[in-house]
Amino acid sequence: MRVAVFGASGFIGTHLTAALSARGDEVRAGSLRDPVRAAQLAAGCDAIANLAGEPIAQRWNARVKERIESSRVALPRAFLEALAVTDGHPKVFVSASAIGYYGTSETRTFAEDDLAGSDFLANVCERWELQAGRAAELGMRVACIRTGLVLGTGGALARLLWPFRLGLGGKIASGRQWCSWIHVDDLIGIYLMALDGAQGTLNATAPNPVRNEEFTAALGAALNRPTPFPVPAFAVRALLGEGSTVLLEGQRVLPERTQRLGYAFRFPALEPALAQILR
Repeated sequence: MRVAVFGASGFIGTHLTAALSARGDEVRAGSLRDPVRAAQLAAGCDAIANLAGEPIAQRWNARVKERIESSRVALPRAFLEALAVTDGHPKVFVSASAIGYYGTSETRTFAEDDLAGSDFLANVCERWELQAGRAAELGMRVACIRTGLVLGTGGALARLLWPFRLGLGGKIASGRQWCSWIHVDDLIGIYLMALDGAQGTLNATAPNPVRNEEFTAALGAALNRPTPFPVPAFAVRALLGEGSTVLLEGQRVLPERTQRLGYAFRFPALEPALAQILR
């Protein structure tokens, strides 16, 4: 299978391209920054995996929010418009999305059938998926992968490790907010399942989400380090601004449809996942 991968140089993209190459698929890596060129690259491919998007984990201001929205809504729309007038449409379009789709809650549990939330990130995710859905008008099978906190060598976990290794880690704010996580190997497995036949919305989160205080304790235990220093909410807000809601509020998300479609998680529990990554 020939697969066009946009966002191939990122943390998830490098893992996906490696997995595709390992099983004998041909990968064409590209960018959506030039939608016409991206459409030309995708022409003649069997499938598209769109992982491109401005990083969420940064301090939000008006300019950053515009980049977050444009990279997930305007650029995919322009790409599909360019692809519509290009010969040789792929048969499959798999788009990244995020569990921010559901909004945040300390008490609710979300699955694929739940409606979108009402905050900025939820609105962006909803429109992101709507643009992906337009690929069906070009005859493509469409899947959207709503992804939680991805754990692996690199990515978000790499930024957490140094304070924890110094014994300076701790829960964030109350520690009661939910952390819906996934091992990168399982995330890639879900992408491959979507490329090979699944369609619709798939939650890419392990079936056992934990609260932040549980995540903190598990990471400290995996590193054999204490976790005595909680991070106050005001410090997170000072660092990330409005973007702090991702860390301070969270959501409990289950991969109900993903499992119904037959995906078997290699790392359903947090402690073995951390042990495998850190050993």
